Amino acid sequence: MVNAGTPPRSGPRARSVDPRNPHFVQDVYRAYGRWHADGQAFFWEEYGHWCFAGYETVDRLLRDRRFGRQVLHVATREELGWPPRPAHLADFDAVERHSLLELEPPAHTRLRRLITKAFVARQVERLRPQINALCHALIDGFEADGQVELLSAYATPIPLTTICTLLGVPVEAGPQLLGWSHAIVKMYVLDPPMGDQIAANTAARDFAGFLRARIAEKRADPGDDLLSALIAAEDDGETLSVDELVSTVILLLNAGHEATVHQIGNAMRSILASKLDPRGLFADAEATATTVEECLRHDAPLHMFTRYALEDMELEADGTMVALKKGDRIGLLLGAANRDPRRFADPDRFDPYRTGQANVTFGAGLHFCIGAPLARIELQEALSVLFARLPGIRFAETPRYADAYHFHGLERAVLGWR
Repeated sequence: MVNAGTPPRSGPRARSVDPRNPHFVQDVYRAYGRWHADGQAFFWEEYGHWCFAGYETVDRLLRDRRFGRQVLHVATREELGWPPRPAHLADFDAVERHSLLELEPPAHTRLRRLITKAFVARQVERLRPQINALCHALIDGFEADGQVELLSAYATPIPLTTICTLLGVPVEAGPQLLGWSHAIVKMYVLDPPMGDQIAANTAARDFAGFLRARIAEKRADPGDDLLSALIAAEDDGETLSVDELVSTVILLLNAGHEATVHQIGNAMRSILASKLDPRGLFADAEATATTVEECLRHDAPLHMFTRYALEDMELEADGTMVALKKGDRIGLLLGAANRDPRRFADPDRFDPYRTGQANVTFGAGLHFCIGAPLARIELQEALSVLFARLPGIRFAETPRYADAYHFHGLERAVLGWR
């Protein structure tokens, strides 16, 4: 039995890998290959918690109700031996406190039910023609140049414009929202420096202030948009509070933008490296959908999803018995699970034609990504339109991943077609 509080300091069940090491970040899948061969459950010393890389284990633990995104609904910080939260993160914490991603039942159940009333697949499907037109308009702006940095000129405007339009937020505010979003997500890496913490807190405060003003406007003059629908959403007499509305919109903007931008860039890398004929990959709606699902599996934008043990337990995972105490954190390695050779034949090969397609890129269980239907539409339209309009597209510079492990995406994607 291995106890999470006294992890091994050597041997196959303890690993020391600096997630900020550029060599690791540029070739995470090589590391994952070793981990799948040497042991899919291990204590990651730099993070200070157990991690799991096997597909079946990750999928199971995402659904295991003995774990949660938070633990303070069943224990106090004092009970867990945690220090008080620093005062300089008060505004950031205020936003996180009501985030759907961080809540557990019964608060999560109530909030998700209300949000789902306004944000369902059949409603976002109506956005497909608008997204398609946006993709064409963006390409119109750079097609004659023969070269483009895709992330800034294409991958970023698509989800940002879409989510702003969906929410009824002025598209002109996009650059400001983008700045706030970038600052906030820097809190989700290992040991963010003090400067990034202060910047994230300031961004959370300013973002919340901006949204409170928009919420007041929408209450006075509702429109045909998601923010108005969220304000009006009601279930058994319950509605979303202003704080819940603020946290929900920030989550939708941050998660809906950051992950999609990275996934478009990663998908281009996967497709072009495969040498497969894009005409077959995007021949029709069904082919496009399966190609996008393989892109999501092959090179996901989020590689670690953490959860807390809500009780003391003994956990069997991938042949390893692990003892966990209430409040212990675990890391579910989504990117590694998607490359598990026990689940996928030849997992490092990009193959949209493989049977038994699956991935855990959007999570599973209670916290399955509520924006997954919109993200899939954005990816299907962005990729199919791009290859249809620019059939000779290729990388003009060798793509490199940004030096960040948690959010895994390219730092630049310079493409040409002449």
